[in-house]
Amino acid sequence: MIDKINALREEIAALTAADAAEVEALRIKYLSKKGAVSALMNDFRNVPAEQKREIGQAINELKNFATDTINSLRESAGSGAAAAGALDLTRTAAPVRLGTRHPLSLVREEIIAIFRRLGFTIAEGPEVEDDWHVFESLNFAADHPARDMQDTFFIGRNPDVLLRTHTSSVQTRVMTTQKPPIRIICPGRVYRNEAISARAHCFFHQVEALYVDRNVTFADLRQTLLYFAREMFGPDTQIRLRPSYFPFTEPSAEMDISCNLCGGKGCSFCKHTGWVEILGCGMVDPNVLEACGIDSKEYSGFALGMGIERITNLKYQVKDLRMFSENDVRFLEEFASAR
Repeated sequence: MIDKINALREEIAALTAADAAEVEALRIKYLSKKGAVSALMNDFRNVPAEQKREIGQAINELKNFATDTINSLRESAGSGAAAAGALDLTRTAAPVRLGTRHPLSLVREEIIAIFRRLGFTIAEGPEVEDDWHVFESLNFAADHPARDMQDTFFIGRNPDVLLRTHTSSVQTRVMTTQKPPIRIICPGRVYRNEAISARAHCFFHQVEALYVDRNVTFADLRQTLLYFAREMFGPDTQIRLRPSYFPFTEPSAEMDISCNLCGGKGCSFCKHTGWVEILGCGMVDPNVLEACGIDSKEYSGFALGMGIERITNLKYQVKDLRMFSENDVRFLEEFASAR
């Protein structure tokens, strides 16, 4: 028995393996339940009683030796594979540079962070929508002229299925499924059938906000807008609200901020007015609340919406909207320090 143990020890000591697969094969051959070391343990029952202590100690030492040898072979095979993989002769000689966050993603996250500090939560919805959520529930009658302003992409021949033209459809989905108070921000991509140019694109990104509760007033809207503008563009930023029209808000307004390039003194960017338009807003029309199952006599609310590309233009002075979707690495590298 001792001779078998010694012979097996010499055999194990001479083992070699080129890769992990060979190491595993050796482990199975010597250390598995049907391996050579286990076979010796099965024969141990036939050893005379006076030899059991000596033989048992020898078998245990052999098992430990075999385990250490297999582990050493495994480490050697692993380090060899890693070393071989570390040298890639097909790799380019140029250094690999880290990627950067897209400017629209940077601005989107900054806008969301500002509204989160005011207690708003994120709400999202599908980009392929139906007419009710995009138009009808938002006070767009079937023959409403404002529908023509949306330049809608319809899906197939079904006039009820379309690509959403604004993220207001998310607001209606939330209002039909949740009870006030509602305080949400809705970021997302929207689509409009427009000619692509430096100032317009067939798809762009919006962030809209909605607050519905008891006793919500226009003063609440104005204070929210002022807080956002100063957090986004600096503490000296001023705002002004101009009367406007949107089917889903009444009264409605467009908000301008003091030009952050000239400080409101007038320059070519703000067309020498000192003001730059950034978003539309207003009090939620009672018809919209009623369409979504909310009692307009008990609740009121405000809504606002802005284009992320527009805010990014103001923040980083990007003059051509097409640059945001052309994946030009040279352009994206300019935002490396902002990530």
